[in-house]
Amino acid sequence: MPTKGQISANPINGDVYEFLETAGSTNGERVILKATIKSKGQLVPNHFHVLQDETFEVLSGQLTIFHKGQIKILSAGDKVSLPKNEAHNHFNNEDSPVEYIHTVEPALDFDYLIENLAGLAADGKGKNGKYGLVQELVTLKYLDSKSYLADIPVFVQNILMNTIAPIGRLMGYRAIYKKYSGIEK
Repeated sequence: MPTKGQISANPINGDVYEFLETAGSTNGERVILKATIKSKGQLVPNHFHVLQDETFEVLSGQLTIFHKGQIKILSAGDKVSLPKNEAHNHFNNEDSPVEYIHTVEPALDFDYLIENLAGLAADGKGKNGKYGLVQELVTLKYLDSKSYLADIPVFVQNILMNTIAPIGRLMGYRAIYKKYSGIEK
């Protein structure tokens, strides 16, 4: 279970996430992370959140934001809010690290998602933001932080999630792994 002050780090690429506030510490209102991203390129596919808004405030370096089909570069002091149901992505596209504050409202299980993505990556189960189709479908289906990939029609994702994700769970895939979070989902 993510806790305030906890640090989730990926020893392979050096990316670090510090939980400043968690779902548990805010009664589910929000999750706030301080992220230091050393790796270059997208860590997750372009996506949108059905129930959550996100805000990014850059502390140092440059954060690349994909939103509304356009790329925007944020520098120290810049802040952007991305509303639910709008396709987006955020990543470091520079050779030097970017540090930013990432706020997600409401929290739902977003802190568990970050904890698990960092754990999977650290265990070598993710490469360049890709965790494999079955893992991604299980994650999309079973998280309360409902998200969809931006580049695949939602109806296709729903068909795949409802057919492949249950099979993936039988094969041992989880949206949240006990190994990383103390609970399984």
